[in-house]
Amino acid sequence: MEKFGEHIEPIATTVIDDVCARLRANKQVKQSLPGGGLLRMDRLLPFMCVYRRHPNRRDQGTSRLVTSEASYLCAPGGAAERGGLKQLVRRIAETSAGQLGAFLLLEIWSAEDQLEVDELTGEAKLPRPSFRILTRRPHRPEGTVATLEYALQQVRVHRKSAVVEVNLHADNHPSGMKPLLSERVESRIGCHVLGLEVRPLYRNPESGEVYDRVIQAYGRQVSHAIKKSFFSFALDRTNIRPEHYFSFGASKLSKQVLAVDRQLADLSRQFKFLLLVTPINAERAWLDFSGSGYRKAPAFQYRPLDADPLLWKRRVMKVATEKIEDPTLSYVFRQTQSDLDRQINMLADIGTFRFLPGSLQVFGSVKPALRVVAERLLDSLANRDTTNDPSKMIGARQFSLLAEKELAYYRQQSALFEAKVATRDDIYTGLMVTGGMLLIGRQARISKARANALLQHEVGTHLVTYYNGASQPLRLLQVGLADYDALQEGIAVLAEYLVGGLTATRLRTLAARVIAADEVIKGSTFPDVFQLLVDQLQFEPRTAYTIALRVFRGGGLTKDALYLRGLIDILNYLGSGGQIEPLLMGKFALEHVPIIRELTLSGVLRPPLLRPRYLDWPQSQQRLQKITTETSLLDLIDQQ
Repeated sequence: MEKFGEHIEPIATTVIDDVCARLRANKQVKQSLPGGGLLRMDRLLPFMCVYRRHPNRRDQGTSRLVTSEASYLCAPGGAAERGGLKQLVRRIAETSAGQLGAFLLLEIWSAEDQLEVDELTGEAKLPRPSFRILTRRPHRPEGTVATLEYALQQVRVHRKSAVVEVNLHADNHPSGMKPLLSERVESRIGCHVLGLEVRPLYRNPESGEVYDRVIQAYGRQVSHAIKKSFFSFALDRTNIRPEHYFSFGASKLSKQVLAVDRQLADLSRQFKFLLLVTPINAERAWLDFSGSGYRKAPAFQYRPLDADPLLWKRRVMKVATEKIEDPTLSYVFRQTQSDLDRQINMLADIGTFRFLPGSLQVFGSVKPALRVVAERLLDSLANRDTTNDPSKMIGARQFSLLAEKELAYYRQQSALFEAKVATRDDIYTGLMVTGGMLLIGRQARISKARANALLQHEVGTHLVTYYNGASQPLRLLQVGLADYDALQEGIAVLAEYLVGGLTATRLRTLAARVIAADEVIKGSTFPDVFQLLVDQLQFEPRTAYTIALRVFRGGGLTKDALYLRGLIDILNYLGSGGQIEPLLMGKFALEHVPIIRELTLSGVLRPPLLRPRYLDWPQSQQRLQKITTETSLLDLIDQQ
């Protein structure tokens, strides 16, 4: 920060010339400025956000409202006239307007700190967000002002909607400073200037300490509002036609973002969560359980952890996610960091009563509405349930050969697809994907009628999204953002339907998993859940054992309820007009879809590397097109 009496060298003309030359070539600009300033422009854009630090007041947090944008200037407020800042801004505006037809300068600053108290009790109150849009010129961009006003009115903090004032006659620059451009210059070069004063509810009015969680949520909303106004300005005043306001985000990730992303992804790869919570003695436990007349709960054994969970946690929490300036990516990274921390807690608590509370934090509970759906499915499909004919089953070796052919198909699409198949003794009859590996239990017996559906579930969804994520600059899309499981399993089960392999038996099994998970949450024992599945829901004992094992493993794993929940979620998404292709770019949650779209439109994310085989089959496309808001789970069975 600029110090009193400190001499600051002016911004050199050669620096300004170089900045403008790079803009004319549509190249990125990142230029340090005297006094601790920074100019950053992702590319040639028709706008720039400006923040000038006031030399005589503290103003923590406000600069973060501009540094998340694709084009911004942060500079010492006291250096505007003597440091060449005016000339830099004028030349940038002149260059951009000359190329694009017009240019918008949005200067942001904070109002004075003010402690708000309740008039009746004298208690401190959480302030309402408020903004003042300031513009003084006769030819102000009315459409842009109106868009910014409306977008800011949608900002909500502390459960309060924002109040927005538009002042058409005030100075459009901070109090105590002079405008960066004169009206005459603005008119001559085609530049429009708006001022935005924000209420600093993101910091303590007494100490100046920034409320980190508040400014994260607040910054994301303000950033979207600002981008919407830039979008309106571009359409009204410039010669460019952006596809969406997301198009005005940064098209490149900073080194800091890439570093944090890779650290979290590397840490996530260090433990195979699902494998570690899966018993290694499933068959021995079945023999003991059945030998006891189904009365004695099985004692499961698990793989030893190959590292101290405390060290894992320490490494995860050392990742500096708080330093990410972009509010959207900061939100995503912190979510993932917290999710990893909770998963590590679960691994440390395997086999204890603490495991289930951890599962509820990571995978959630069973909501009453989901249980009702599961019960209705079990009842409606009871008479349509079928048993597997032993003569129409294939073993692990045959299924492995089918899987190898499926992998070969994707290797033809891209040499980066390096997935492998492995037959394992320690998962017995199981089938799972971990990382880039498809693991098949050596004793697995799979229905021929279901083999293709399982391949599209495991390979066409889990492995395809794994390698699609690996091809993106954000490595977390490969290993998975927080809460990605529900969407992943929803897509995977949908793939079974699209290839005609979602049978009544399969859907009943998914519904039974919901019931079993809910019973675990309610405190039922293993024998109790087993008997419920056999006596009331009419499952074969071995099938009931497998369902119960899956929800009791580790100490109570609620993940299995996500299959049915995820299927319902994706049916609602597709029925409302959503497209399936963007969901295959990597592993993320349904709530992240707008963020994925934002990063795609801004140019950060690339088109998917791989396209699932089933999406090119005519019958799959026909089934996909039949999904509407009225499609029920029973319809999926009837339409096959």
